[in-house]
Amino acid sequence: MHAIPTGTIGSPSEAGPGSAIHGRRHRAWLLAAIGVLALLLVVGGYAWRHATGPLPHYATVVAGRGSVAPAVVSSGAVNPVTTIQVGTYVSGVIQAVLCDFNTRVRAGQLCARIDPRPYQTIVEQESASLGMARAQLAKDRASLDYAQRIDARNADLLQRGIVSQETADTSHSAWLQARAQVALDAAAVAQHEAQLKAARINLGYTDIVSPVDGTVVSRNVTQGQTVAASFQTPTLFLIATDLTQMQVDTNVSESDIGRIAVGNAVTFNVAAYSERQFSGQVRQVRQAPQTVQNVVTYDVVVDVQNADLALKPGMTAAIRIVTSRADHVLRVPGQALRYRPTTPAAQPDGAVAPQRTGGAGARAGQVWILANGKPHRLPVVIGLEDDAYAQIIGGPLREGDAVIVSERGAAASRAPVAPFGLPGPGR
Repeated sequence: MHAIPTGTIGSPSEAGPGSAIHGRRHRAWLLAAIGVLALLLVVGGYAWRHATGPLPHYATVVAGRGSVAPAVVSSGAVNPVTTIQVGTYVSGVIQAVLCDFNTRVRAGQLCARIDPRPYQTIVEQESASLGMARAQLAKDRASLDYAQRIDARNADLLQRGIVSQETADTSHSAWLQARAQVALDAAAVAQHEAQLKAARINLGYTDIVSPVDGTVVSRNVTQGQTVAASFQTPTLFLIATDLTQMQVDTNVSESDIGRIAVGNAVTFNVAAYSERQFSGQVRQVRQAPQTVQNVVTYDVVVDVQNADLALKPGMTAAIRIVTSRADHVLRVPGQALRYRPTTPAAQPDGAVAPQRTGGAGARAGQVWILANGKPHRLPVVIGLEDDAYAQIIGGPLREGDAVIVSERGAAASRAPVAPFGLPGPGR
């Protein structure tokens, strides 16, 4: 008998070369499967992140109470309330200029003088002519008295038969002529008196005086200059009555003029004082239209106090006319009404639109608030609106709610990303 070798069945010592090779292959396949799975997870996560994008960051503003003041914006010019053009009625050479720019003047104050000598000569001529006319009147009155006596005497002699009828008629005619001559002389005297008065008035016009209390804002004449008033009265000075009371003249388009009313509050700025805000009040809304290139506007006049004389005539003003105002009302920024979410995570909450309670000017709108990290829509009723805020007059929005005004970090594109960097559909 042969001896049986000792050993354990199935031990490594009994495994052949084939079993070792099979084990190594099994481990290689296992490692390859794990690697492929990991790669798929990485690529899938990368594609999912790029397909959905990062979560957005929402900027919010707390709904609070304050003022809402819608306004009409326009531009205009600052002007004195009353401006007087001082001219001349007579022609001549400027002999003296006594007022300059910015001169404060009183009514009746002499500002300039035209050479008075030509007009003084005319006054003297008319005065002499008047004297001659009066002397002629006195002479003819004496002749009238004489003719009247002769006529009365001849009439008496005619009745007694001493003189002829022809003699009596001649004396009576002479008396009538003398009486007519006296009337003619009296008219000539009145004419020369009127001419002398006109000459004296023209002489007075050689003194150019201020008609009102005010300030000279423009001087258009110099000493020695010749002014001619034959066809059009030349303007020598421009005088503003009171620079502490100014007005702003502006033009409002026909689409906005219906919102403007007398008494509306006005604020405006001028370039010279960019940090300062001036205030005023609408005094007049003029009915006459102004049409330029088929654009219709209406003049609106705004009263302005100018106690410190900071405002100068002619300054350009950027005007804001407040057409209505609501104070201590619930309001949100206008940007909140325009905001719309860009992510599919935003869900409307299904709230029923509130009833309009703000009159004809109210309109429906919506805002978005954050709830559980997601935007939720709230329907609201909007009242007054200005450049920055809108009044909320209805809806579930409450004071203290954080409304969304913008978001950052949302995915700019929703295009899917293919694995291994290959371009996806639509690229």
